[in-house]
Amino acid sequence: MEKITGISGVPDYEKYEYQTKRRDYCLLIPIINEGERIKKQLQRAERFSVSDLVDIIICDGGSDDGSTEEEALKSLNVNTLLVKKGPGKQGAQLRMGIHYALERGYEGILTIDGNNKDSIEHVKRFIDKLKEGYDYVQGSRFIEGGHGIRTPFIRNVSVRFIHAPVISLTAGHRFTDTTNNYRAYSRRYLTHEEVKPLRDVFTTYELLAYLSTRATRIGLKACEVPVDRVYPKEGKTPTKISAVRGNGNLMKILIYNAFGRYDP
Repeated sequence: MEKITGISGVPDYEKYEYQTKRRDYCLLIPIINEGERIKKQLQRAERFSVSDLVDIIICDGGSDDGSTEEEALKSLNVNTLLVKKGPGKQGAQLRMGIHYALERGYEGILTIDGNNKDSIEHVKRFIDKLKEGYDYVQGSRFIEGGHGIRTPFIRNVSVRFIHAPVISLTAGHRFTDTTNNYRAYSRRYLTHEEVKPLRDVFTTYELLAYLSTRATRIGLKACEVPVDRVYPKEGKTPTKISAVRGNGNLMKILIYNAFGRYDP
């Protein structure tokens, strides 16, 4: 274990490297207390040999439910565990992961939620697009070949008719599934002098909105690839966004982003 502290724009964190760098690309999975969901997701990744394509890196926000137990992660081919110690939520977890991945020299970075809703077996689709020269690749359940199964009605409407149109207008490029964290970024994009993702302004969901629109606004290439997003048949919908306050914050972030509030 090594502690990383005092870096501007990066929360303090601890890193636990179980393997050396093995692939050209990595998959960042931000989690906090995902319990059996992250375990099932990693088991699914094992079935589809995902670690043959990417180094799997868990970006933990401070789980205390046993889901980051070392031997379990090692047995499921997790390459590295990062544990955030500084302030912030998902945006801070992603900044931690991006900092680590860039320092380690990956050519591209994929991200996916850790609640087992997404088709982790489709990582090759993202890598193929990065290799073709795209800088931002968005996963979408709404394009041909993608599947959205049991998507809650309100979520479906808000993404299709509010979030995606606003992001598309801001980006000057049509996107269809803009709240989806299943996506990929080129090293060129994340290190571009007009991007600067490692800033403390990105604490919650600001970074997702910003990176959805910044690539095309500075002349880089973006596209979508089809993915599956499947909500569970029973029980509480796995999400960190509350119905009222969370969605209100998302709208504020959309507006700030549209007016360039997060531009460097």
